[in-house]
Amino acid sequence: MLRIDLCIDPFFIGSKTTDKIVKVKQLGFDAIEFWYWDYEFNGSGLEYKKKEIDEIASVCKELNVTINDIVVNAPDGSIGGFLTKPEDRKKYLDRLQETILIAKKLNCSKLITCTGNEVSGKSFQQQFDSVVETLSEAAAIASKENITLVLEALNSNVDHAGYFLVSSKTGFDIIKKVNSPNLKLLYDIYHMQIMEGNHISTIQKNASLIGHFHSAGVPGRNEIYKGEISYLPILDAIDNSGYDGFFGLEYFPAEEEELSLTKTLKFIKTR
Repeated sequence: MLRIDLCIDPFFIGSKTTDKIVKVKQLGFDAIEFWYWDYEFNGSGLEYKKKEIDEIASVCKELNVTINDIVVNAPDGSIGGFLTKPEDRKKYLDRLQETILIAKKLNCSKLITCTGNEVSGKSFQQQFDSVVETLSEAAAIASKENITLVLEALNSNVDHAGYFLVSSKTGFDIIKKVNSPNLKLLYDIYHMQIMEGNHISTIQKNASLIGHFHSAGVPGRNEIYKGEISYLPILDAIDNSGYDGFFGLEYFPAEEEELSLTKTLKFIKTR
């Protein structure tokens, strides 16, 4: 049975993280994720603000809520640096080690990582090689700490102009090249719908290389029961693929938040 987690950043904006956790637990969610430990989403962008990690850990333990993952670096490289730039390697690895310390406090064993944007004047192969080399070092660090890194492919047509990793195929090529059990792909159905589609076949062929899923409706990045993606067959395919991780809901509600979350869980349970 597929396990569900919720990215809480787009919900109940302005509330404390612990209050969000209490609220979504009441609505039926036993697992969550959030973006950064030192930045808050304010509804339009990120602002620097460290989360109260010890308090979050205590509330999650009390409520038996799992924190599935948090994020190491920003898609555009503005937080934690670029994987596509060899000169950013130390900056990224320092950020990774700092984030691992936070994850340990949260009893969290999975971290999302991004490639950063394309680098002007560098070939695709040069950037690919830089990503592989940095992630090889990162995976070695993660292995020692029992952490799994999940590398996220994003869309560059709507949300992340200039992002390097916009293809699941390239993502799987990176995972294979690094060849570490501590590095997998984060397969985001929303982003890959915009860039390539063909979800069920891709998932069936590459399930062993996938470490996490994200989801949202297309267009709009709203509820998964809205839009052009037929999510129920995709959920069945994931269930039948042997994947044993969480299926992450990472969307911006178009309806009242509590109603949206209640309807989303009901929709998933109709399978």
